[in-house]
Amino acid sequence: MLDTPVPPEFARALRELGLSSASSLHGTPLTGGVSSDIWCIETDKGLVCAKRALPKLRVAADWQAPVERNLYEARWLQVANTASPACAPALLGQHAELGVLVMRYLPPADYRLWKQELHAGRAEAATAQAVGEVLARIHSYAAQQDGLAAEFPTQQIFFEIRLAPYLLATAQRHPDLASALHALVLQTQSHAKTLVHGDVSPKNILLGSQGPVLLDAECATWSDPAFDLAFCLNHFLLKCLWTPSARADFLHCFGVFVASYLAGVDWESPQAVEARAARLLPGLFLARVDGKSPVEYITDDAQRAQVRRVASAFLLKPSSQLQDIAQAWAKELPT
Repeated sequence: MLDTPVPPEFARALRELGLSSASSLHGTPLTGGVSSDIWCIETDKGLVCAKRALPKLRVAADWQAPVERNLYEARWLQVANTASPACAPALLGQHAELGVLVMRYLPPADYRLWKQELHAGRAEAATAQAVGEVLARIHSYAAQQDGLAAEFPTQQIFFEIRLAPYLLATAQRHPDLASALHALVLQTQSHAKTLVHGDVSPKNILLGSQGPVLLDAECATWSDPAFDLAFCLNHFLLKCLWTPSARADFLHCFGVFVASYLAGVDWESPQAVEARAARLLPGLFLARVDGKSPVEYITDDAQRAQVRRVASAFLLKPSSQLQDIAQAWAKELPT
């Protein structure tokens, strides 16, 4: 029911963006986000999704983040939909002063959340292939746009909400791996080649009739595309612990995703992107149990130990091929 009064900054933003003439608006807050207040609001233009970035994320750790990231998410939406039409929600407006971003609302009846599908064991190779293709299409298009890098001067934001809380926070927990984890930060920062989403996760991907739709590009920056690749692949490994019955399907999707993404790499050597992603993946894998943003479904110490064993091995002795990591993880899991 859209019966809750909308916070005044949202109502003002919608009025000033020309999306509503009403002095007060009603909607419903949407759940699931840790980094923004998100609302579904009834406006003169129909239902919209509006979000406002939070200065402190809703996680157990003290995790601050600049609120201006909202502006760059709006820019990412425009680039992504140009590169691959309908791969992201349509941008309706962004109020820079108030930090409110307004998008077309995508009803749950028409769009399934990929995270929920995977939790239910519905790990379809066709979906993994489609997401890999869309991600490569965005990266390829952006890499060819002269001057686009200047539109995303967000390297410090990306450091503060991705590299530091994932890799550097994990390094503090693992002094023996700190050198390797710090090297991954430098690797990512020194291979800025295209526009990176920064949070390509099943929780941020809807599945609609026209294909996957990517959400929540608050981390958008000009950086290393290997980060997006490794960040998404990480979830196929982690989901093996959440829904063990679909383990084989998750690992198959891992391989399909790698192949479909690398087939679209045309801005540099696909082997170079894979090698960087293969070095990065173990660090992100370990970060999801020992960083500032641990996954909520790994609560067993024995499972955490499994992640640490595989991640540590590859951090100390990296591979240049992603499939090596998936195969080592498969051996670690119970048969």
